[in-house]
Amino acid sequence: MSELQNEVSELERTSATAASLFDIRRIIGGLFVLYGVIVTIAGLMASDADLKKAENININLWTGIGMLALGLFFLIWLKLRPTAPPTPDESE
Repeated sequence: MSELQNEVSELERTSATAASLFDIRRIIGGLFVLYGVIVTIAGLMASDADLKKAENININLWTGIGMLALGLFFLIWLKLRPTAPPTPDESE
């Protein structure tokens, strides 16, 4: 029975690691940072014709900066308040 308990506790540790790895804040933050970099670069490379279409507002630049800020917010939030691993039941 002790071997079975060791296997269960090992699976619980692995599960906690996988849960923190696939935290939704990491996924959302990473995607927003990635897309924010792409859109910011597109905004920096905007031509005069593109700016004229948008009434001289560089919407790609502002949107990219906003996406970067939101993505960094999620990643900092993840770093400051990590997910607590689930505690095993003591009732067994």
